[in-house]
Amino acid sequence: MKLKNSLLNQYLLIILFAIMIVPISFLFISVVFFNYLSVNKEPNKYQNGTDLEAMWHAEAQILAGASDEQINHKLRKIKEEYSEASMFWVDETGQTRERLPENLSVPLSWSPSLTVDYMKKNRGLEADPFTVVTLIGKEKEEGFMVLQVPRSAMLSTGQSFQERYSYAIILSVIAILAVFIFISWIFFYRIRRRLLRLQRAMAHPAENGIPDSISVEKKDEIGQLEVSFNEMIHQLEISRIREKEEEMLRRQLIANLSHDLRTPLTTIRGHAFSLKKERLSDKGKESLDLIDNKIGYLGQLIENLLSYTLLTTGKYPYYPESIDMVRLVKTSFAAWYPVFEEAGFQMEIDFPEETFYWEVDPQRMERVLDNFYQNIYRHARKGGYIGMKMDAHLQQIIIEDHGPGMSGESIEKGAGIGLSIVSLMLKDMKLTWETETSEKGTIIRIMCK
Repeated sequence: MKLKNSLLNQYLLIILFAIMIVPISFLFISVVFFNYLSVNKEPNKYQNGTDLEAMWHAEAQILAGASDEQINHKLRKIKEEYSEASMFWVDETGQTRERLPENLSVPLSWSPSLTVDYMKKNRGLEADPFTVVTLIGKEKEEGFMVLQVPRSAMLSTGQSFQERYSYAIILSVIAILAVFIFISWIFFYRIRRRLLRLQRAMAHPAENGIPDSISVEKKDEIGQLEVSFNEMIHQLEISRIREKEEEMLRRQLIANLSHDLRTPLTTIRGHAFSLKKERLSDKGKESLDLIDNKIGYLGQLIENLLSYTLLTTGKYPYYPESIDMVRLVKTSFAAWYPVFEEAGFQMEIDFPEETFYWEVDPQRMERVLDNFYQNIYRHARKGGYIGMKMDAHLQQIIIEDHGPGMSGESIEKGAGIGLSIVSLMLKDMKLTWETETSEKGTIIRIMCK
């Protein structure tokens, strides 16, 4: 993988840059400051104490035999050249004469002991200010003169420049480090932005339930992840198309089989009806009743298959309206009452006086109830019990039996397509149903979502 196509290599390059940038930047900035910015700076005339001392001694020798006015004039001239320095002179009587600057704090009268003490305190490498004391002329009788320069003014040009601009050097290094931090932030911010874009694509699928593919901007590790994500989306779309084609084929096959099986079943039922008019033995009549019963069961199964196909394709008629549910359930159960009575069922019926209304399709609702009644009649006949109750307060329809439960064995137990139809119809009507089933029976509750 090329350097520009690897996030790891790019980040290692940033780290290497960070390790090298501090010493290199410090050296570079120092060279720039000291070699270029200070090139026009004149050498500091105060920095060499030996030169100052030699100059002061030479000037003192020149002033041998000079008058007071001449000495004062010379000191003022030297002060103009060495503005940072302080100077004064003392005459042969020990009186302080010219002081530059005038507010210089020195004794007005000097004794030998005071002079010696002053020289002891102001001489030495650590003494501040730097002090030079010299006799005027060659004779001791003409007095002495003193030159003082602050140590801060005696720094070399480089030292002075470093002391003045050291903060600028530090700020420059900090600025370069800030640039490195900014580059690192940009690096990780772009990675985070791309990962968040991938997360949003995963978390917000399109209407078909599959996320949209995303554009691949780079060929690094995240780019490879985006390519894999797009390939996964492509495979999901192909799988979804294949699934829809298979589902359509299956539904078409069921619909065709349902229509094709109805014709021979109708013919068989007609011949069975004709045979009932003939003289048959008891065993023949029993076999004919069994055939008729199985034909009815097979016809119901075909009807269920066709209904299931129409429901899953959204082609089953649906006409909702506000329905008095107590009245609908009473009418529905009344149609099955003789059937359960003839089969010897114990029936427990509890319909409230107060009613409630649901926005449902009455034909679908009757189909749902008929399916539950039929399942109890076929599979829970041994229990010999059916309970039909309604709760107006909770708005629930409760159907109970004492059969072997939904997991129990039954001779006429099918593949459960009838319950699948029930679930689809109730879902379309914004209803739901719950079951409590065991070996002692089943309780079914139909309610609003």
